[in-house]
Amino acid sequence: MKNILITLSFLFFSIALQAGGGWPQAKGKGYVKISEWWLIANQHYTDQGRIDPNLTNGLFNTTLYAEYGLTDRLTAIIYSPLFSRSYFNNEVSGTTGDILTEGEAINGIGDTDISLKYGLTKGKGIALAATITLGLPIGNDSGGSQGNLQTGDGEFNQLIQLDAGAGFPLGQTNGYANVYVGFNNRTNGFSDEFRYGFEAGINLFDNRLTAIARFIGVKSFRNGETAAESSNTSIFANNAEFFSFSPEIAWNFNENWGVAAGVGTALSGKIIYANPSYNVGVFFKW
Repeated sequence: MKNILITLSFLFFSIALQAGGGWPQAKGKGYVKISEWWLIANQHYTDQGRIDPNLTNGLFNTTLYAEYGLTDRLTAIIYSPLFSRSYFNNEVSGTTGDILTEGEAINGIGDTDISLKYGLTKGKGIALAATITLGLPIGNDSGGSQGNLQTGDGEFNQLIQLDAGAGFPLGQTNGYANVYVGFNNRTNGFSDEFRYGFEAGINLFDNRLTAIARFIGVKSFRNGETAAESSNTSIFANNAEFFSFSPEIAWNFNENWGVAAGVGTALSGKIIYANPSYNVGVFFKW
């Protein structure tokens, strides 16, 4: 599902922007973000971890992310690409200049994630939370004349994740850190995955600016069916692995409104694009 994206900016924001990590939303409180995420790739990591060139591919997502506190411990979360565009450029002969394969594009919606997060601790020094995410395969996994354009992967997955976070003072301001581990059960012949990550953030300029650094990793168990084993590179590919660094900054105009921007870079990987992804968005919290 969308969770394989290298920014997976899944999927994870700071406590200054929302009650992410080990912090669920308070009852009746919420957070909504509308953002643009895009990736244009002309190189990829092979199944041996080396970087090779490829025909330029692109994916653009207009996404909705929202959280709402059902109780002080239980938070409902949704991530949905409301509009997704996937394309590849013309393939041109290097000797004759002739077009070997014409470029194509598809437009539609993307795979959607719905989650429930439960706070295991309340008012403690370490905030622990457990989250279950269901990945709904409502995107297109075989678009275009050759079936190689995708806005989803066509499989229903279930991710179980445990977060542990803590806030702390840093001189005249505040910071936080959060770590998580998770197991992603995938269907339709896809391999299961182990997920892990760490992020830290600091508030600056009287809490107007939040600077965030994230490290995100995905490790495939490579236990999928033979028919689904593939070395074809895609952000939706089976057995994709990566370790990424994804910094983000957010500016709060007031107590409710703000903007955020970030970049995702794959420091290493297998069967996944090697180019960076970008995201910008506006958020509202209450």
